[in-house]
Amino acid sequence: MRGQGIDDAPVLPLAAGFGEVRRVLLVRLDNTGDVILLSPAVAALREALPEASLTLLTSPAGARGADLLPALDQVIVHRASWQQLRHGTVEPEEERALIERLRAEAFDAAIIFTSFAQDTVAPSYLCYLAGIPVRAAYGSERFSGEVITHPVSHEDAPSHQAERNVHLVRSLGIEDPDSSLQIALPEDAVVEADALLDAAGIKDGAPFVALVPGASAPARRYPQQRFALVGREMAARSLPVVVLGSPNEEALAGEVEAEAGAFAVMSLAGRTSVPVMAAVIARASVVVANNSLALHLADALGVPVVATYAGTDPQDYWGPRRVAHLLLTEPVPCAPCFRIECNRGHECLDIEPREVIAAAEALLSPVERLDAAPRSGRTPA
Repeated sequence: MRGQGIDDAPVLPLAAGFGEVRRVLLVRLDNTGDVILLSPAVAALREALPEASLTLLTSPAGARGADLLPALDQVIVHRASWQQLRHGTVEPEEERALIERLRAEAFDAAIIFTSFAQDTVAPSYLCYLAGIPVRAAYGSERFSGEVITHPVSHEDAPSHQAERNVHLVRSLGIEDPDSSLQIALPEDAVVEADALLDAAGIKDGAPFVALVPGASAPARRYPQQRFALVGREMAARSLPVVVLGSPNEEALAGEVEAEAGAFAVMSLAGRTSVPVMAAVIARASVVVANNSLALHLADALGVPVVATYAGTDPQDYWGPRRVAHLLLTEPVPCAPCFRIECNRGHECLDIEPREVIAAAEALLSPVERLDAAPRSGRTPA
């Protein structure tokens, strides 16, 4: 049985509902990349509700990307029990305190954004207990009573997660929202990124590769030894390589740097915030990464990207849409598995480093390919 009223729920014109609200809560309790994929929906809401206050309720990881969405007025950080893989990481008192915090904020409406795999009842119920009168979300597959006041059928929702978010706000009455990723680099982040690159000997306008070996799910990580080989070979072509990652990935990036064994392969992992990482990527000639935050940042910033794309998720769910890209994967019968940990030896990522290097070179401009050619006396084709 579907949630109450989902089949005949009318589109909610902004003038009849959201047009009158002044305080809107946007809920996306996921990773940093998921917040970047939320950016088109946030931008559309800001344009439709220019006078409203927009608050994002997100996870600690998601909050790291919020500075790239200037349309937001406030961010509330919470580690939700229904999003945790490890038991015992959230106490009931923390969610009781959150309910009281949301009640005190006196939101007029909440819009709950979820991936295709997540149910909307838990976050909607949280907003119900907080006294938020309008609660819009994709309708649950199960009966949900009055928890969701404005259920939207997910049957026609697009596969891509950014477009899924846009489809939700379109169903609430926003006409023709742009589904391209829309982030803005803070000026101080650009200044810090420029200083880091300058200290690494990479002057403004000089080509370099951004190598990003991490991913939140181990099942999506191309082997670090192969990332190191990619870095070594790109550096041998006189193209500097900057290794990027979160503080949790600092050790991984350091190992990639060490295994590459090349002076021109330098790790900045753990030394940048997400906005500074984005500003570094904005200057890169090409990004080489897994299906991860870096892929979404490259797509948003218009930087060509090569992704070692695991079979965990379909490419049309998370892949780049607006930028030159090559997604490398090995077809396997278990894909898509949607797993966090791989139990089959990462067969889908059994990709030779030379294939990754060839893909990166294919996305470099002709001048960059010429400048980065091996110093062997041969003329590039």
